[in-house]
Amino acid sequence: MALARRGTGLEATARAFLSQVHPVFMLPPLAASLFGALLAGTVDPTRAVVHIVAMFAAVYTAHVKDGYVDFHIRGEDDDHPLTERGCRLALALSTALFAGCCLLLYALVGWLPLALTLPTWVIAYHHAPQLDMNPVTATTGYPLGIALSLLGGFATQTAAIAAVPLGFALVFLVLLSGIKVIDDAQDYDYDRSIQKRTVAVLVGPARAYTLAYGLMTTALLVVVALALVQVFPPTAVLAALAFAAVALVARRATPELATMLLIRGSYVFLAVLVAAVWFEPLTGVL
Repeated sequence: MALARRGTGLEATARAFLSQVHPVFMLPPLAASLFGALLAGTVDPTRAVVHIVAMFAAVYTAHVKDGYVDFHIRGEDDDHPLTERGCRLALALSTALFAGCCLLLYALVGWLPLALTLPTWVIAYHHAPQLDMNPVTATTGYPLGIALSLLGGFATQTAAIAAVPLGFALVFLVLLSGIKVIDDAQDYDYDRSIQKRTVAVLVGPARAYTLAYGLMTTALLVVVALALVQVFPPTAVLAALAFAAVALVARRATPELATMLLIRGSYVFLAVLVAAVWFEPLTGVL
């Protein structure tokens, strides 16, 4: 049986499998893992790579499962490059890769990074069709995965957890949840027609926007507050200011354009935070 829906042969199959690598949504979890490792101070490259590959496998699983459900089960999407058999094989391969990385993490470090990494696959696999039907889990699934990726990246280096990575994880969870509310608002009409209870469907687009920007504002204020009390580097305030500038522009845009701007703004936010920690290493993290 064919694995790709468009074309036959090795090249067509490879293109179909590679189509499930979506850089816009895949890079933040990988970057969060590396950021968590940098927070540890001294980075063991082998441990860092194993955890980053695990995050790649988890996000790839999410993309394949989401596409499989939306096209082959719900009929929501117009097209999908993989057949049902291709989706199942891709899920099996990504899960096997994830499991292998988890075993390596346990062997190299211990149980803590394993405990922080395993939930990312659970979230990824069950996002569709279970978690994306509830307004809370539909909104927080992806942000929680990134928060866990950051914590897992730190624990992979230290076999411990600390207040600073927890603070950063909380900031990303709240900030990205706000972005996700706006992202979901793009599909308000369709989601309402199939009784998919996103935040926008539950409270209406206008209130959803207010909630979303409230969440993002809260996250930025937390960054500033923690920088003022010297938990975060002082230059972390620059990250908050950079994202705030993007958010002000996005506020007047359509949900689709706002989502694009805010996601890219989150890249800038993370990049400035990485630079802040790189040039001003945090002391007393452990």
